[in-house]
Amino acid sequence: MSGAGATGVGSMPGTSFEEAQRVVLGELSPDVGAMPHLVEVPARGVAAGMVGRTLGLVTDLGADLQPAGWRLTGGPASAGVDHRRARSLLAQDLDVLEELTEGYAGPLKVQVAGPWTLAATVEKPRGDKVLADVGARRDLAQALAEGIGTHVRDVRRRVPGADRLVVQVDEPALAAVVGGRVPTASGFGKHRTIHPPEASEALGWVLDAIAEQGAEPWVHSCAAGTPLELVRGAGARGLSVDLDAVDAAGLDVLAEMLESGGSVALGVVPSTDPTTPPGQRQITERVLRWLDQLGLDPGMLPDGGSGLIVTPTCGLAGATPGWARQALDLSTATARHLRGGE
Repeated sequence: MSGAGATGVGSMPGTSFEEAQRVVLGELSPDVGAMPHLVEVPARGVAAGMVGRTLGLVTDLGADLQPAGWRLTGGPASAGVDHRRARSLLAQDLDVLEELTEGYAGPLKVQVAGPWTLAATVEKPRGDKVLADVGARRDLAQALAEGIGTHVRDVRRRVPGADRLVVQVDEPALAAVVGGRVPTASGFGKHRTIHPPEASEALGWVLDAIAEQGAEPWVHSCAAGTPLELVRGAGARGLSVDLDAVDAAGLDVLAEMLESGGSVALGVVPSTDPTTPPGQRQITERVLRWLDQLGLDPGMLPDGGSGLIVTPTCGLAGATPGWARQALDLSTATARHLRGGE
């Protein structure tokens, strides 16, 4: 039997964190071979979005919200009201998670924005992206690594039954960063390309900080052209991708990850309501064709938590609540088929 499992990418629709977290804990229960995750509910506002939520755990830096987006302000004492709200929301969500997982035993996943997505999104105190300044992007990556270490310790304290803790580092902007496609503040130019050694080093600081806390570092991106070989070389022990966005070189990296005992979270379930919903057999057959294309025997995939993980193609924030629940159910059903179940 293969080690196929299921999980979600991160975000959920609606405005109630507790309701969304209950859905995830129910649909992605370890009892059905799945891994639940700490949900993100971005419809609550910018402080609850991917970037705001991650800035909320970077306690060494202050930030505030400008018309153009998030901007660093200096030290933690200079944090603006929206940054303080992001920290408060994260703390409240963790309180709810702790309550809902009392007595829980099994794996758990949490998500954070990665250093390059932050650098391409957040501005320096005097404007323009952090990406434009080598010192600023180094400081932000190192502060993120420190903040994630503290976050992991906090999650472990709150959910002591989490026997496997995965930290998914979301890097949707990484392909644009290394490809020199991130627009400057004026919109008339592009930031310089970040070369692979620097990109790998900063990402490695974050992934190492995760591993040092005994957690498992994954990297997720549903963007086309994500340099998966770079990501794996930086220390990722799991890769989470949208199958439709992976090129031929990326497929080879995914195969190598599986063969080496790592995890591949494969996005194959639509993340928004489809006109014609696919069935679990249809999705299963697609995954089996992909494994056959790579020359991998599904019966030989690693068991015991590693291996192939079925997910939606991206976050579910844009789905209706009904489809979000169904997408998670399809993910677990597909994993069950891959394990040889009915």
